[in-house]
Amino acid sequence: MVGGALQAAGLLVGGIGVAGTFAVTAMPQWRVSAFIEHNIVVFETIWEGLWMHCIRQANIRMQCKAYDSVLALSPDLQASRGLMCAGSGLSLLALVLATVGMRCTRCPQSPWQAKGCILLAAGLLFILSGVVELVPVCWVANSIISDFYNPMVNVAQKRELGEALYLGWVASFCLVAAGSTFCCSSRCPEDPRSYRYSSPTHPPAHSQRLPSKTEGSYSKSQYV
Repeated sequence: MVGGALQAAGLLVGGIGVAGTFAVTAMPQWRVSAFIEHNIVVFETIWEGLWMHCIRQANIRMQCKAYDSVLALSPDLQASRGLMCAGSGLSLLALVLATVGMRCTRCPQSPWQAKGCILLAAGLLFILSGVVELVPVCWVANSIISDFYNPMVNVAQKRELGEALYLGWVASFCLVAAGSTFCCSSRCPEDPRSYRYSSPTHPPAHSQRLPSKTEGSYSKSQYV
């Protein structure tokens, strides 16, 4: 009962992590324009993501345009594209395996040992996807902070941490938490059918008690 509730909680947290991973990959709010020093044009906000950059004016109108080339991106965003796509695929595969390996989804042709291995594989994939997602998020955040405090970078080119980075940290934590949960509950209980009563075995022929001489003579006297 406790194991089933733990697996259900892990599946819920893992589903939240998978949805957050896909959202972070598609969101353009990775790098947001910073309004500091002489940059007081607050009616225009610039968003830079993995696939497009957007300009939002006075919270009314927003224009987005996809990048013309991958080479137009900074090295951290170029690497983040591949890592986030890999993390999304791994997290989705882990979610499918976790659904198949849960205790409540019983299949007649699926043995208990196989379900335990599937659940363990799902947990490891969840943890791997969380780590893969954490790398680009931390990389981009470190690049933004380094440029922000670098006096050689122009004020108009400085950026702040966007909402996608914060969501990426939360999604990565959910994936690692779900993976740890499934790894802890991957040992399925033994099959109750293994506790059947076995039929009593007959003792070997040489161990049977031979009739004594008195019993043999008594049986003969009955026929006399």
